[in-house]
Amino acid sequence: MGARQTYVLAAGTAFPGPLVDNAALAARFGTTGAWQQWVDTFIGTRTRHLAVDPETGKSHASLADLGEEAGRKALAGAGLGPGDIDLVVMGSATPDQLMPATVNLIADRLGINEVPTYQLQSGCTGAVQALDLARQLLSTGRHRNALVLGGDVCVKHLDFDTDFATLPPAQQVNFILFGDGAGATVLSTDPGPEAVELRHVFVRLVGLGRPPGQVVEWFGVADRDDDRAPVLEDYKAIEESVPGMAAEVLDELLGELDWSRTDLDYLLPPQLSGKMTANIVERLEAPDAHEVSCVADTGNIGNAMPFVQLEKVLPWLVQGDRVAGIAIESSKWIKSGFAVEKH
Repeated sequence: MGARQTYVLAAGTAFPGPLVDNAALAARFGTTGAWQQWVDTFIGTRTRHLAVDPETGKSHASLADLGEEAGRKALAGAGLGPGDIDLVVMGSATPDQLMPATVNLIADRLGINEVPTYQLQSGCTGAVQALDLARQLLSTGRHRNALVLGGDVCVKHLDFDTDFATLPPAQQVNFILFGDGAGATVLSTDPGPEAVELRHVFVRLVGLGRPPGQVVEWFGVADRDDDRAPVLEDYKAIEESVPGMAAEVLDELLGELDWSRTDLDYLLPPQLSGKMTANIVERLEAPDAHEVSCVADTGNIGNAMPFVQLEKVLPWLVQGDRVAGIAIESSKWIKSGFAVEKH
């Protein structure tokens, strides 16, 4: 069979626990009001959901819990049941376990069986990688409907009992930037009554010979007492590199589709932090496109973010609307983007 077009039928999201604001973090770490003011001004992220209560250590939800909820919402929005799904793909940097794969736990909870499942281990571009893989598999004509998932529970890598003042900035920033959440979308070769076509997706590794901008360790029994930091963030390198990389992604998307910046109705920019996203949007130079951002409220939720943006924008679309989404991964420097259009 020849290649088929792919359509976005619906999206759904899920978040754990109540919102945690910067004042609560400042109180938890015993920092000063000046620290909170610095976070508000220079980071620009105000609140986030965390899967673990920073005060008690009590868990609110696992990634499988969040993925199940997001998947149910997406299926309901698409008007489909578990038996209608032919393929499941998930992107995450923080699966609940190495085995079984979280994608399979979610599929089991949703009642999905006897289908191919794939879990992609990746940072902020993992959701776009999942979209890309699902789209390519659907285009063969062997499958009709795909459930695509993305999410992260970053808080499990953070120790809220640590002496915050002794941490270097590369570790302190992780307590501020990240939140937890999951998202899902249903892709189909059937346009349905409200056809939103996934026009283009691409993912490209561009980190040859370049040091990672972010490192997340995974400790086993043999090295659990290792003194390596669980998470390291080269915030300056990310701040310097991501805006330019995002602009390159947008140029490539527009060139592939023969669109101009003035053709864009909605822009889904990378969601690293409130301040950095604002800088990226300015660099993208698409002033007529409506920005769809939520990082100031949710924190950087990694592979859930594109689905959060899609869930927001899909109900707004009218015939002819064009949308460009961008995600950049700093762990080994990956560029990715996708475009949708309402028919």
